[in-house]
Amino acid sequence: MARGQGPTVRRRRLATELRRLREAADMTIDEVGEKLECSASKISRIETGHVGVTPRDVRDMLELYGVSGDDREALVQLAREARKQGWWHAYKEVFNGTFVGLEADASSLQTFQALLVPGLLQTEQYAREVIRAMRPDTGESDIQRRVAARMARQDLLTDSNPPEYWAVIDEAVLHRAVGSREVMARQLHRLVEVARMPHVTLQVLPFAAGAHAGMEGPFVILGYPEHADPDVVYLESTGSGFFLELPPEVRHYSLMFDHLRAAALKPDDSTDVIVAAGERFG
Repeated sequence: MARGQGPTVRRRRLATELRRLREAADMTIDEVGEKLECSASKISRIETGHVGVTPRDVRDMLELYGVSGDDREALVQLAREARKQGWWHAYKEVFNGTFVGLEADASSLQTFQALLVPGLLQTEQYAREVIRAMRPDTGESDIQRRVAARMARQDLLTDSNPPEYWAVIDEAVLHRAVGSREVMARQLHRLVEVARMPHVTLQVLPFAAGAHAGMEGPFVILGYPEHADPDVVYLESTGSGFFLELPPEVRHYSLMFDHLRAAALKPDDSTDVIVAAGERFG
């Protein structure tokens, strides 16, 4: 599947277009809800892409906005495609399907992590130790399910059309012992392997960099090939996550990432540091 063609991105694109058409029709969310005999909150959730929308609901909204002909049919078809289930639906109980759907369709991913190896780069053993530590009240079967979901996500990097992936990790990640020495040695070896992929850039932000732009916490910037699909920033937390989509917010994090990669070691030097760290655990 081409980048930007999955159901999550299609739903986001449809939501943006429905909001634009409502505003062009000079109608408020409350007015639309009243006309269609549904709650204003439903219209709001549709326009933010937080819920799916049926082709019939789209047709009713477009009729209200005065959209007809080929334009209406194209958007109704988009609604049909947006309702298809991605592979991640099988793991919907253990991770944020919206994020994974957006991640799967991104043409570029830029991430900063200060505490642990990014999820797409984790070994199975490292992921298990991380999840167990972060969710001490979770049973073993649920932990295994979450590990399996994380491993499934990683197919993205070996896809025939993978995204450009750029990660900056704090040097502390290389020294924090997650699991046994063997687990850490294998994890750091994995980082070296991934760094050799042509579409992956991996940098280490050294302790010597001092205070830096990423001290507020980890983030991911997801970029898309189509102008109709603006970039989005994802801020992850243990229980959920937050999406930032306003252009000023995305520009702010893009600038932060520029500062982080400028302060980080060059990719080749970063690999040397990772290899040295792995030898200490080996």
